[in-house]
Amino acid sequence: MLNISKHRVKEEIEKENLKSLQKIEAKVSKKVLRKLLYIFSATTLTIMLLPWTQTIQSTGQVTTLRPDQRPQTIHSIIAGRIEKWFVIEGDFVKKGDTILFISEIKDEYFDPNLLARTQEQLKAKELTVESYFEKVKALDGQIDALEQNSLLKLEQVKNKLIQAKLKVKSDSIDLVAAETNENIAKIQLDRFQELYDKDLKSRTDLENKKLKFQETQAKKISAENKLLTSQNEVINAQVDLNSIQAEFRDKISKAESEKFTALSSMYDAEAVVTKLQNQYMNYSVRTGMYYITAPQDGYVTKAIQSGLGETVKEGEAIVSIMPADYELAVEMYIRPIDLPLMEKGQHVRIQFDGWPAIVFSGWPNTSYGTYGGTVYAIDNFISENGKYRVLVAPDPNDPEWPKALRVGSGTRTMVLLKDVPVWYELWRQINGFPPEYYKKDEPSEPQNKTAKK
Repeated sequence: MLNISKHRVKEEIEKENLKSLQKIEAKVSKKVLRKLLYIFSATTLTIMLLPWTQTIQSTGQVTTLRPDQRPQTIHSIIAGRIEKWFVIEGDFVKKGDTILFISEIKDEYFDPNLLARTQEQLKAKELTVESYFEKVKALDGQIDALEQNSLLKLEQVKNKLIQAKLKVKSDSIDLVAAETNENIAKIQLDRFQELYDKDLKSRTDLENKKLKFQETQAKKISAENKLLTSQNEVINAQVDLNSIQAEFRDKISKAESEKFTALSSMYDAEAVVTKLQNQYMNYSVRTGMYYITAPQDGYVTKAIQSGLGETVKEGEAIVSIMPADYELAVEMYIRPIDLPLMEKGQHVRIQFDGWPAIVFSGWPNTSYGTYGGTVYAIDNFISENGKYRVLVAPDPNDPEWPKALRVGSGTRTMVLLKDVPVWYELWRQINGFPPEYYKKDEPSEPQNKTAKK
């Protein structure tokens, strides 16, 4: 049966009752197997030659295109205690609507008349500034009056000094005249003495000449006294001049010192006024912060601080809100090795969680339930998870994204790259090579046909 021996028993076996042996000897299975192998090889070769679209697959989540449209938390700028809630979770609020009211917990703000008292202090300090200003004006007037008075006094003393100097000149002339008369009287007396000795003149004439000589001497001495007196008057006038200058200089300096003291006090008061104005405005603005309002239209999603009577610190989150109007986008994270393959405007296919889809990564045109998008922005700095974030916006040429999408839902994304054969993609995957890097052909600029002369 196995054809080992040369003595065959094939003809001696009755095959009519052995159906299995008949089927084996018919060799139909060998033909079927051969056909299957041919079909499988042809199918495999055909599949290997089919085009395959290279993709970068990643997971992500739904977000918003603009930062101000993303979910946000409302914080309390000041510390306080929750007194009343005006909304519940899920309510729609418009911009400026009151969400809750808080009361003060710091003792320096407990006074209910704090603004009024601060305003009174501000007015008092403003009046102080005005008083110092008026005092400065009065001192300016006093200084002007002293300067004018000093000019008049100095002019008067200068005139007196001039008069004294003129009198000195007059007295000196009188003294010269008296000395001349004395010399003449002396000469005449000597002449009469000679004539008297010669008995040419009488004794009476000689005595008259002596008397006249004595009179001229007396006049000379009187002229000298007058000259000394007038010289003393000049000295006194100069002393008066210096005294008046020193006196008015002292008075003006004292007035200017008082003026600068008043100016210093006025500037100090102005600084206090500025500080009180700042404090008053701070108190006024703080009173408006007791009501926490919505920064924009949206829905209250979660009350982070619940209940009444709870205290919140400065900058602590109180409630989270989701804006009502937003533009959806998808943020996906890619590996650093795939970053050079990304560029703005690149097409992306997106599968959203909760929406059934049949996805063929190599044949995106045959996928069902996926939506189109374009690369909107690419981060230049790596994220904490070791990947780069890519922001994907809706593709205006594809169908719109589902209306029921919510921010935060998960996604699976495929960035479409170059079309290659299936065998090349398998070879690339086995060797761990990155996808093909390519860019769309840009239209070349028309050549300038005009020759430069």
